[in-house]
Amino acid sequence: MRLLVTSALTAGMLLPALPAAADPVESGPWTSYSPTFTVQERGCGDVSDLTFTLTCSTDSGDQRAERRYATYSSGTRQFEGYFKISSLPGSRISLKQTFKTTGPFFMLAVERGGRLYAVHGGDTIATGATIGTTVRVNTVHVVGSVHRTYINGSLKHTVASESGSFYDKFGAYRTASGQGPATVEWSGIRFWRK
Repeated sequence: MRLLVTSALTAGMLLPALPAAADPVESGPWTSYSPTFTVQERGCGDVSDLTFTLTCSTDSGDQRAERRYATYSSGTRQFEGYFKISSLPGSRISLKQTFKTTGPFFMLAVERGGRLYAVHGGDTIATGATIGTTVRVNTVHVVGSVHRTYINGSLKHTVASESGSFYDKFGAYRTASGQGPATVEWSGIRFWRK
């Protein structure tokens, strides 16, 4: 065991391995579930399993590579995922969205240099999302009450939520003020509800 750890550190993999079954943030009880999803590729977007790429540098048009999960309209939902940006010549790329069926609700995006921010309002959520760094994202959504965003297990952003129908999306999506190229690798995707 010690030899394997030493070898991993020698190879430059300084981040901890993904837990086999991470505990959700916030107190439960939580029930794990697996919502269905569709893959969305538009413009120069390309999805290969959990790698999401925008291949062009255009600053216009619908450029997206995402997974869009099933719609929900009640209860409390939690998303967890880990992303690593492997390439970002562009900037202002949305990584995770909690979308209302009538339009955008919450969008977590990254700027070149590693600043994570809320697209609506522009609040800085965290820094350090640089090339090659693995970042854990959890969103907890209490429909009709509140939406909270955690980065690496720490609460970073809270916004009030209306009632309605919502869904989770993640991948790489050009924001209105952004442009590619970008490549983002996601892993450790989990969902819970209560």
